[in-house]
Amino acid sequence: MSAYISTTLKRRVRTRFSNYCAYCHSPEVLTVSTFEIEHIVPLSVGGKTEFENLCLACPTCNRHKAFRQMAFDSSTGETVPLFNPQRQEWVEHFVWNETFTEIIGLTAVGRATISALKMNRIQLIRVRQMWVKMEKFPSLIEF
Repeated sequence: MSAYISTTLKRRVRTRFSNYCAYCHSPEVLTVSTFEIEHIVPLSVGGKTEFENLCLACPTCNRHKAFRQMAFDSSTGETVPLFNPQRQEWVEHFVWNETFTEIIGLTAVGRATISALKMNRIQLIRVRQMWVKMEKFPSLIEF
C-alpha cells in the first residue's frame, strides 16, 4: 500500500532528519541510494501520512522494518516496540561503539530495533569503516 506524500511534506521530513537514516544514521550523501519516506506506523495497520508518522529511512532499514512495530529483545526475552524516531531520542536508545562502526542498544527498544532492522549488518559495518577512514563519519548529528 502506498500513499501520496507531497513534496512539501517530503522536504519537511528530510529537513527533520538532516538527510540521514532515522534508524541507522547513515548519511544519504555518502551512499548510492535515495532514502525513502517511511511510515513509522504502517498504513496497513492504520498509520497516517502525516509528519508525526513519517521519517527518513535508508532503503535497507525500511525493507527490514517493513510492517513491523514490535521486535524481540534477546537480552530481556520480551517483545518490545521498535524505536520511534519522531517520538523518541536516538541517543536515549543507541550509542556508537568506540570506532563508530557499530550501534549498541542501550535499552530493550534499542536492542530490538538494531536486531530487527539489521542495523549492524556486515556490509554497513564495512562501509562505516571506510567513512571513518575518509573522515566523513560520524558527523555526530542530532535530530
